[in-house]
Amino acid sequence: MASTACFVIVSKNDIPIYEAEVGSAPKKEDLAYHHQFILHAALDVVQDLAWTTNAMFLRSVDRFNDLVVSVYVTAGHTRFMLLHDSRSEDGIKSFFQEIFLNPLYLPGSRIASSHFDTKVRALARKYL
Repeated sequence: MASTACFVIVSKNDIPIYEAEVGSAPKKEDLAYHHQFILHAALDVVQDLAWTTNAMFLRSVDRFNDLVVSVYVTAGHTRFMLLHDSRSEDGIKSFFQEIFLNPLYLPGSRIASSHFDTKVRALARKYL
């Protein structure tokens, strides 16, 4: 079964600094815009939740049809957002934890590293 997954990193200023369609479902441009819209709409929910809990992994913060938005918020308020149809919460948490092992980032800039992109896609295949 093909999985749908879209991974986005959003800075504390609500600027997307990395975006990738990482699921195994066929890629369609109109679905990419649809996924971006769902993730953007979930930002308000994430902002509200981030101030009411000490947890960094917010699990499922929003749903749209069969798609779920899971979020990890860093201490610097950078949001790692994953739109997915997966049911494996452990896999999603492991995906987020391994992504955080990449310390090479200049705050405020877009992540354009092909190595980082390759790693994100490999981790998505492994955990999602």
